Amino acid sequence: MIAAISGRALAAAARHAGYRALVADFFCDDDTRALAERTAILPGDLHNGIDPDRIVGTLSELSIGEEPLALVCGSGFERRPELIDTLARHFPLAGCRGDAIRRIKDPERFAADCTELGVPHPEIRRERPGDPQNWLVKRDGGAGGTHISRANGDAAAPGRYFQRFVEGRSVSVLFIGDGGEARIVGFSRQFASPAANAPYRYGGAVRLSRFDRRDAEMIGGWLSALTRRCNLVGLCSADLIRNAQGYHLLEINPRPGATLDIFDTEEAPLIEAHLCASRGHPFRLPAFSDCMASVIAYTDRPLECFPEIDWPDWAADRQSAGTALQAGDPVCTIFARGANIRATRQALNARARELQRQWAGGAQP
Repeated sequence: MIAAISGRALAAAARHAGYRALVADFFCDDDTRALAERTAILPGDLHNGIDPDRIVGTLSELSIGEEPLALVCGSGFERRPELIDTLARHFPLAGCRGDAIRRIKDPERFAADCTELGVPHPEIRRERPGDPQNWLVKRDGGAGGTHISRANGDAAAPGRYFQRFVEGRSVSVLFIGDGGEARIVGFSRQFASPAANAPYRYGGAVRLSRFDRRDAEMIGGWLSALTRRCNLVGLCSADLIRNAQGYHLLEINPRPGATLDIFDTEEAPLIEAHLCASRGHPFRLPAFSDCMASVIAYTDRPLECFPEIDWPDWAADRQSAGTALQAGDPVCTIFARGANIRATRQALNARARELQRQWAGGAQP
């Protein structure tokens, strides 16, 4: 059973592993319904988050007549770890518990743990800095990049904190924790898709076919130390910045992340590894020899009625015909493979332009 803001990627991963998926998310789009045995609308909305009063009832109704092997929680729970505690009392949870999420997503505790363990990380503070041009503003438990902005005169506010801006190249790590060690699935390079009110909105990521062995061992050591300190279990991801001074760990997301699609394989399904790690069992990791990437395609203008599109098999999370979209709404996720980063990004961009011509030309004015 899967609960997340968007459950499509987790449902696809469950299918790769040979499982039937019961999915509760905010959208229940065509792709998710095609992949899942059964779906339900997760109570709540994107602005207010998951409704804590109705989630247990929703998942109980979704699983009527079934005995779920496990409950896998995706995005949406970072701000409400107490919901994880509640769900764990009703369903067999696979993944990080509430205590782990509380610790790793608390900015002060995360910074203190990094300092004690010798992991380089940006300075954080709650009060407004005197040099705001050198800082970012983030929301506690935020995810997806839309909650991040430059600190241009922002005042301190409850639930928000300042993080010193670090110039450099973004690198993400998908890893699996077992409470004692972090095993790295792979590295990716993430890129933003800036919007007027969301300069760090998540755009996509490309899986790296090669990564320096010594750097990988060093980062793996950091993640293992934090896995032991915080009791991280199952699929997690870490975001870092690399510059001339080395790597700086920005944050850890204690759940299956946005890069799941580009790392999952049928030969070594990551959902199987997630379940095994949660039970303390051994698991296999996939191997890669090329690059794979995904990008979220957004509409840059309102669409009163999204048109019928002959969707290719390299697109997922596809908008349904007839849907009204606001400027900045996601239209779909696009995938591509290539021998290297450049070729893969070129293929992504060409596919995005192809689809944009279709929806822009076919939308009703």
